[in-house]
Amino acid sequence: MFHVEPAQLAVAAVLLVASAIRSALGFGESLVAVPLLALVIPVQVAAPVAVLASITIALIAVVQDWRHIQMRSAAGLVLSTVAGIPLGLLLLKSIPEAAVKAALGGVILAFGAYSVLGPRHRELAHDGYSWLFGFTAGVLGGAYGMNGPPLAIYGSLRGWPPKQFRATLQGYFLPASLIGMCGYGLAGLWTPRVNRFYIGSLPSIVAATFLGRKLNHRLNSSRFQSAVHLGLMAIGLLLLVQAWAG
Repeated sequence: MFHVEPAQLAVAAVLLVASAIRSALGFGESLVAVPLLALVIPVQVAAPVAVLASITIALIAVVQDWRHIQMRSAAGLVLSTVAGIPLGLLLLKSIPEAAVKAALGGVILAFGAYSVLGPRHRELAHDGYSWLFGFTAGVLGGAYGMNGPPLAIYGSLRGWPPKQFRATLQGYFLPASLIGMCGYGLAGLWTPRVNRFYIGSLPSIVAATFLGRKLNHRLNSSRFQSAVHLGLMAIGLLLLVQAWAG
């Protein structure tokens, strides 16, 4: 018999909000989901639950919008991310987390603010720099699970329209999250309790994914870029607050 834990409703509510954000913008759910989930369940459970949600969102998006995925960009980002993960694990052990979060938050906030308030920035015309953003995402993902912001910045600089932006990031997150989940399995963190919270929240995740997709498709390129940059500013502020609190 399926056991419903007392925290299940709270977990489902958090994943509903986080999944809608991720589906609409293509990124950002982990910095919403994991801190909030950690208030009601252990972080060792919260992190793999969030990754399973990420896999679900990405799988639905890839099936629906695979024609809009920039395959070369997604493949290059995934490969360079894998290369950056070992350095991220080393970073985790050698540099205080608060210092990294403060620096990263400042950079992300500055980029978002410049993009919103400053003159129109130059766009990257090709994928020649994808390795740099993917490698940075791997380092930050391996260390702190924060691989989304570098990818969002890259997509913004490439000038992808909303459908391509969302689809390409999901094309990246699907293999990247599968690799991450394998890591949790090898570490013994993929447990029956994780599965129970995930299965209990699955209706919320799926509903939020379709809702976010509709919101994404309703935005024109200009409004979508503004939403992405405001989202990045919010993430930057959140990281600065976390660094100060830590």
